[in-house]
Amino acid sequence: MWTADKWKDYEVLDTSCGEKLERWGKYLLIRPDPQVIWNTPKINPGWQKKNGHYHRSSKGGGEWEFFRLPDEWSIHYQELTFRLKPFSFKHTGLFPEQAANWDWFSPLIRASKRPVKVLNLFAYTGGATLAAAKAGASVTHVDASKGMVTWAKENAIASGLGDAPIRWLVDDCVKFVEREIRRGNTYDGIIMDPPSYGRGPKGEIWKIEENIFSFIELTSKILSEHALFYLINSYTTGLQPAVLSYMINTAIVPSFGGHVTADEIGLPVKENGLVLPCGASGRWQR
Repeated sequence: MWTADKWKDYEVLDTSCGEKLERWGKYLLIRPDPQVIWNTPKINPGWQKKNGHYHRSSKGGGEWEFFRLPDEWSIHYQELTFRLKPFSFKHTGLFPEQAANWDWFSPLIRASKRPVKVLNLFAYTGGATLAAAKAGASVTHVDASKGMVTWAKENAIASGLGDAPIRWLVDDCVKFVEREIRRGNTYDGIIMDPPSYGRGPKGEIWKIEENIFSFIELTSKILSEHALFYLINSYTTGLQPAVLSYMINTAIVPSFGGHVTADEIGLPVKENGLVLPCGASGRWQR
């Protein structure tokens, strides 16, 4: 498993009974996690000192309960700064486990010793965008949500990357890639974190099981001749590492060579030293 174990401002303190206790800077949050199917004793004292608790409803969704938690605060990962705020369906605006992927592609960008163009699709609040830009890449950031793109821009400014060569686009990712093919534009690195289900800015419907392989094939057409890497992340049950590996090997390797690795990504749990699985990633590189 690829583990995001270099955080100082974030940690999973404990897990039990379908929930995880997390430290985000100086604040403690309890959030549901479908992977936590064990009912072990809640040892960490943080369970009783929480600043926020997301209660899942049996009817779907849920709601936050707050205890001395500000509307917004920030945490840092190395040289990057992320603004956080609890919002719908338990999220805070950051997936800390993705640092395992940032730490993989950032050295590839730095080691290339040449201009590198990176495309980040379904780019959310910009964690991968900022990591790639900090490593020296020019980045095109694409997300269908105007609010998420605005949030990502604010993270860039907070990270000292307000003037970095980042192109911010509110667009449907599939239609954007189709236009890039027609324009003849290519990228040295492609990153994507597609949702299980989503809608584009004009109501375009995305269903990952139906669309993901054809989309990987589509994006392979905008990889540059000397492309460095390709990364796909998934939180969708059923898209296991072996499936991601199979799709990338089928769509990318015949034309570009290189090699593919795939694995779960996870976060260490302080209380017992084990690793909480948080999704899967497939990686291609020369």
